[in-house]
Amino acid sequence: MENEVTRDTQDKTIAIVAYLTIIGLVVALVLNNEKRDLFAKYHIRQSLGLVLTSLALSLINVIPILGWIVSMVGAFVLLYMWVMGLLNAINGREKPVPILGEKYEEWLKSV
Repeated sequence: MENEVTRDTQDKTIAIVAYLTIIGLVVALVLNNEKRDLFAKYHIRQSLGLVLTSLALSLINVIPILGWIVSMVGAFVLLYMWVMGLLNAINGREKPVPILGEKYEEWLKSV
């Protein structure tokens, strides 16, 4: 397994909560603010990247016809990425979400 080690239950919980809606992401940021666990921070960045990608898809959705098609396909891809990220957090793995996960790490390294 890639980067799999024994994780503290609280760290895994914070990582999982980060994937549960935008409110969960904010809660995870607040909970991890004091402890600054690297595992939780990793999944917070991945989740934040998914939220930002979702916002970008919402903007594309405004474009008639082509935007709607791209947005629908993007929504299914985003759902797949979200499920994979959540499963990685549940299993205690520090593995990037498919397609854009490595870019999220690069773009959001200051978070």
